[in-house]
Parts: sequence; structure tokens; C-alpha cells
Amino acid sequence: MAEAGVAAAPRRRSVQCASPKGLHRVSYLEWGDPRNRDVLTCVHGLTRNGRDFDDLARALCGRFRVVCPDVAGRGDSDRLADTMLYALPQYVADMVTLIARLDVEAVSWLGTSLGGLIGMALAAQQGAPIQRLVLNDAGPVLSLASLQRIGSYVGTTPVFAGIEQAEAYVRVICAPFGPHSDAQWRQLTEAWMKKDEAGWRPNYDPGIADVFRATMPDKDVEFWPVYDAIRCPTLVLRGELSDLLSRETTLKMAARGPKASVVEIKGVGHAPSLMHENQIARVRDFLMQGDSP
Repeated sequence: MAEAGVAAAPRRRSVQCASPKGLHRVSYLEWGDPRNRDVLTCVHGLTRNGRDFDDLARALCGRFRVVCPDVAGRGDSDRLADTMLYALPQYVADMVTLIARLDVEAVSWLGTSLGGLIGMALAAQQGAPIQRLVLNDAGPVLSLASLQRIGSYVGTTPVFAGIEQAEAYVRVICAPFGPHSDAQWRQLTEAWMKKDEAGWRPNYDPGIADVFRATMPDKDVEFWPVYDAIRCPTLVLRGELSDLLSRETTLKMAARGPKASVVEIKGVGHAPSLMHENQIARVRDFLMQGDSP
């Protein structure tokens, strides 16, 4: 276990991963003592990147080695040669490679939205390396309404002349994240946007929309058998106003499969940002259950 006084400065690293179309580099931030065998892997939502977990990682890196990857096509990771590979099988394979790179037998996993789906798919495998699972507004039912809402902007990468205009855009499309301070909105913007010669634009491959739209269903998507195969302790964080994860679904998640503990975050939709101390505390308390005092 790392000492509480470890400096909270992340290291940028990367690992080479394979796809049917060649090799690509997955970038990640590592917080805390690199020798710590107690690893927390934090995986972001559909269009965002590992910087979303800066506040949570800073708070927990004295206890855990916190690893925050940019899923392929996002942030500092490589774009994939074939946009139709932007799907769960490739993401799960990449995360298996990442965990092997970390040289640990097991990790705790926190996934927001898409990151939660990747975590569920991995945790359902026989011999899975996930020992504790936190699903941040993610579950085995994806509502059609939320998929349509996300589909209305995914793949759209407008360019903004200044960070103020970029932030105004983020405040609109990320309004379901709930109330945040001005400083937090700026942080969310700077974590997601990248500046180039043209201006500020979302830092992800717009090609991720290709498979998203090609597979858009005409009803809610369910994959209960995956959830039911999970055996590790599981916590579900649900935004009270979420249009992706319903209260009905979380009640079922508490009753079957790993029988998850469920916490509802008031005044938040999809998804809790995990930037607020009360949200971070819920994650910390769950991950440290069973630790000796």
C-alpha cells in the first residue's frame, strides 16, 4: 500500500495494443506510487478521456495507484485505422493489454457510461482481473432515448475561436452532469478540448460515431446475461435524473447478478462527474470496504 504523502502528480504513459487492422497506442495517466500493487483503473465515457478523473485520482492516489486510460480514438491515444473497430470487443482487448502492462493480477475498476460497459464486459469473463467494480451511471439496459440524445452530437467536432466559446458549448451538452462551479466547468472543458491552429475542438476521433450510428437500435438495448455473470462486489452510482440508467434497472441490478449496492446522486443526470467530494467519498468508501482500520 502506498503512503498517503505520495505526490499527486500524474505520469503520462502508453501501451501498444493490437487490432485486426494493426497496432495502435493507448495512452494513460498513472497517479500515485508506481510500485503500488493496489490499482484502480478509471475509464471514461463515450467521447471523453482519462482527464475526467483528475479530481478523483488526486484524492485517491495516496491509497491506490490510479490508472486513467484514454480509450482508443480519444485524448492522447491513437485513432484506429478502421472506425468500425470502435466497439466493445476492441476496447476490452485493449484494457486486458493495459492491465498486463501494469503487472498486477487484479484491479479495481471504475467506469463512467461506456467505461462501465467495458468494465461489465471484462468482469463477466471467466478469470476476470476485476476485484471490485464501480459502474457510474451504467448498467445492462441502455435506453433508446439516451442513445438518441448522445447520437445527436457524437461525431460532431465544432471548432471554437476561444476557450470561453468552447466552455459555453460544454455547459450545454454536459448539462446533465449537474451543477458545477465556474472553475469546474473550465476544467471539464480543458480536459476535453484540444487547441490547434484552427482553434479549440473536442479531442476525439469523430469516426467513433460511425459504428454508433450504424448500430443504433429501435428500442432499449439489454444485456442482462453479461451483468448476471459478474461475481465481484459491485457499486452502481446513478444520477437521479439519468435518461440512460433507470431506477427500475438499478433495482433489478441490486436483486440479481452481483447484487450491486446502489447510490443515487441527487440533482444529476447522465452522468455524475465524480468531481464533487460527496461523490468521491462514495467511491472511496466502497473501494476500501474490508480494509483494516
